[in-house]
Amino acid sequence: MRSRPISMILVTATAAAFFALAVQRPAGQTPAPGAQIPRTADGKPNFSGVWQVLNTGAWNIQDHHADGVPGLPIQFGMPGGMGVVEGNVIPYTPAAAAKQKEHFANRAKLDPETQCFLPGVPRIMYMPFPFQIFQTPKQISMLFEYVHATRTIYVDSPHPKGPIEWWMGDSRARWEGDTLVVDVVHFNADTWFDRAGHHHSEELHLVERYTLMTPDHINYEVTVEDPKVFTRPWKMSMPVYRRKERNAQIMDFECYTFGDEGALSFWPGNR
Repeated sequence: MRSRPISMILVTATAAAFFALAVQRPAGQTPAPGAQIPRTADGKPNFSGVWQVLNTGAWNIQDHHADGVPGLPIQFGMPGGMGVVEGNVIPYTPAAAAKQKEHFANRAKLDPETQCFLPGVPRIMYMPFPFQIFQTPKQISMLFEYVHATRTIYVDSPHPKGPIEWWMGDSRARWEGDTLVVDVVHFNADTWFDRAGHHHSEELHLVERYTLMTPDHINYEVTVEDPKVFTRPWKMSMPVYRRKERNAQIMDFECYTFGDEGALSFWPGNR
């Protein structure tokens, strides 16, 4: 039997070794090997720019098929998509799981988005609209196209004393190597995770991790904890992509309610 060329054996062995390393290395821990990520004057990864997700988490953070939404315009139909929840399981308590089903059945009326309310965190991070990051050593600001929402993330600064209930919570960050770790608390109970009725209470606690994997790719992870709603912490993760078109920018976006169903009228774009 003819033996394989040495070069083919080496290529096969190298590919196998690379695959093994890729499987063993947890996603989102370090930048891609050889990636020349942009850095600020103080040496930290520079997240400044316009970014956007490319998934359907805004409709449903779990795996889902395409579906319509009774009582809402066609633009509120749900496209099919893969979920962003690791393991695709949300560990609700029995009462919270029943509440989610009620939310889903009545989402045309109950979704806070249909009332033009702020979407909260982490939902704002994967809405299907761009957002812009401005970064200084002590503060990171996020400006969102959707309903002109903003987030201010203070670096190396403690949370104010609570209890406080805010739509977007209170965000405080620290650096762990090249990863920005953001602790978020002080929420109200009035926002959802998506249009499918996944919910939380005012005891929601988030730990977000932002890792610049390449100059144009952030790995975003968020660990969710809420003892009133979930039996254990759980995690979502997703890539966030830099908008590369010339003069990329966030636009004006207005949201209006109308009718008994609380449906929306959107007016995006420069005006």
